[in-house]
Amino acid sequence: MKINTKIRYGLRTMIEIACCNEPTGILQKDIAKNQNISVKYLDYIISALKLKGLISNTKGRGSGYMLALPADKITMLDIYTAFEQIVIIECVKNRSFCERATHQCTANNYWKQFYHQIIEILSAKTLDQIIKETEYNCPEICE
Repeated sequence: MKINTKIRYGLRTMIEIACCNEPTGILQKDIAKNQNISVKYLDYIISALKLKGLISNTKGRGSGYMLALPADKITMLDIYTAFEQIVIIECVKNRSFCERATHQCTANNYWKQFYHQIIEILSAKTLDQIIKETEYNCPEICE
């Protein structure tokens, strides 16, 4: 299982936003600078995170981004699924994909268990826990 760039940058963006304590949030250009992500690519990342309901932006000139939920309520699963579905093997999600999946497949139960373990692992860590564990030095100013 490979974690793609969108998911990795999505997590870095969420950490950066969570670290900002400014009432107007953090500007996109500051996230890009602090995390060394191009503004153009960050547009896509921010759009996906907003669509998932994980971040919002303040209104008006100089509006920045902030978390839409507390950091201890956002899981790695939330961040991951903002960019990708978790599909270990197609028949686990869609039994009609394979005619053997319902009664003949000898491996289907294993793949179901594997899928559920991945979900459990990604659900177990909150953004707040990830920030504390990585010991990220949040920038003092995020204007």
